[in-house]
Amino acid sequence: MFELSATDLEFVVASAVPEADDQEHLKQLVQNDEAFRKALVGDERVFKELMADEEIFLKVSPALYFEVLLRAALRELEGATHTVERTGRQSIPVFDVQDVVGFLNCKGILEYLAQMLASFTRIHSYTLPIRVSKGIWRRVRYNDMDIDSLMRFEAVADEEHRFGFYKRIADVCLFVTGIFQDYIFDDYRYPMSGDMRPPVIGRLRRNLEQYEETGRQFYVLAQRHFIAEILSLSPIFEVLGERFTTARKPLNFISTHYLHSLRQQVFKAPTSQET
Repeated sequence: MFELSATDLEFVVASAVPEADDQEHLKQLVQNDEAFRKALVGDERVFKELMADEEIFLKVSPALYFEVLLRAALRELEGATHTVERTGRQSIPVFDVQDVVGFLNCKGILEYLAQMLASFTRIHSYTLPIRVSKGIWRRVRYNDMDIDSLMRFEAVADEEHRFGFYKRIADVCLFVTGIFQDYIFDDYRYPMSGDMRPPVIGRLRRNLEQYEETGRQFYVLAQRHFIAEILSLSPIFEVLGERFTTARKPLNFISTHYLHSLRQQVFKAPTSQET
């Protein structure tokens, strides 16, 4: 459970229980008591206050923002009969809502998803030296949304540095399939005809199933890495690897119901390469 900042605590307590006399005590409970935190961060008044504020990111951290959205999604899904699955441009009902609710209630999962989504509010670029032949190195630039580049760097990285690549590759797959599923269809097929786009040199066009397969694969690799054990992330990666399809459902929900057109403002969206 990640710690909330002083401004995060102020927002949660002031929104959920503005009439409380001892707000400092309540802030301590939110920070230290998991059940109390779930109750207050998941309070509908906190959600309404957050959604009504156009300058919310000046007042709370991205991690809290997404935790509030995910807890609101959990609350709504607990009263729902089905989730919606998109196949290309079509939407079909899927009666798996109990599975999704159970998944979100797994220890540490909702908080991990909130932190993961927060990491995509800013995309970072890096330049790394890559050996192309004996004694010859080339500096290569990439960003941490580029799965193909991440895979190439992971393949030549030292074992201790591979964990970060494993985790990021899996997170990108989950993020794209959960928040920008329409990008997958548009990148893989032409929107009007539905025909497959031609390949791009140095980049693999992936359909939804391929993103899911890659995400599962790299969460398993992350789970098995010794750093995951040190960070107590192995159980979370195990759940994400085994239930990847379920994991993207709450992200689909908040993308459709809460973010709408805000996606482009909140996140750096993937971009299709037109060919």
